[in-house]
Amino acid sequence: MINQEKSQAALIRAQSGNSLINYSKVISGFVAKGVNAAEIMPRENVLTYAAWPALGRQVKRGEHGVKVITWVDYEKDGERKKFPSKSTVFHISQTEPIKEGI
Repeated sequence: MINQEKSQAALIRAQSGNSLINYSKVISGFVAKGVNAAEIMPRENVLTYAAWPALGRQVKRGEHGVKVITWVDYEKDGERKKFPSKSTVFHISQTEPIKEGI
């Protein structure tokens, strides 16, 4: 299981982004999986695998999410830069509450 600090950091990154570039891909991807478009709210109920544990949930075994491109900040030679990175997001319907003691 992902440790709580990493999960919390993933949740903060997922919810603090301001790009809308993936919204149409996320919505169309989950609609294709049978999720009602009105129930798809990126950054609220669509998050990465690493972010879900911070909300007390885990992705169900065998679930496949929607692939998106995210931008990761880094610093090189005193200059802040960004590079694209692939990520997969999951809808809340693909998760379940984390069972304690397992």
